[in-house]
Amino acid sequence: MFSFQSIHRQLFVFLSFISCSEQEVRKPISSSKTHTLLSTVKALKEINKIEEAKIENYIKKDSLHDYIRSSNGFWYQYINKIELDTITPKKGDLVKITYDFLDLNNLTIYTKEENSIREYRVDEEDFIPALQIGIKLMKVGETIKFIIPSYNAYGLLGDERGIGINQSIISRVTLINIK
Repeated sequence: MFSFQSIHRQLFVFLSFISCSEQEVRKPISSSKTHTLLSTVKALKEINKIEEAKIENYIKKDSLHDYIRSSNGFWYQYINKIELDTITPKKGDLVKITYDFLDLNNLTIYTKEENSIREYRVDEEDFIPALQIGIKLMKVGETIKFIIPSYNAYGLLGDERGIGINQSIISRVTLINIK
């Protein structure tokens, strides 16, 4: 039979043995992961600069129109502006829109007919980030031309069909109604 002192002594010996045993040395965090992350960030910043220069060049060539730069990273220009003070879409509204996509050479990627009329629940469905924000600027009957850098559209991969890798796009959106 074991006494309390006996158990205590065995526990002491066991703990002493464990504390004296070698523990596995932790290896330092690899600096190559950090280096890879930093080089990726640098490359993405460079891509964004190139895209921005292309967009600014496009806007400069289109001197007949005034473009507004959004604080959200896209540009827009009213094709058909409604001057009346009416409602604009807000979160949860169901809007009906038509839209197309063009490249920065004004070549059509997808027509309004290909995209068909779209019903979109504002801020509650996945959609092109810039258009999610841009639609909330619109009044029923307005058409706005959005110039969208890739990071605010289809990003690094494109849509794997007509929109390429890191491709800026133009979209002409008409707001048909708000429910």
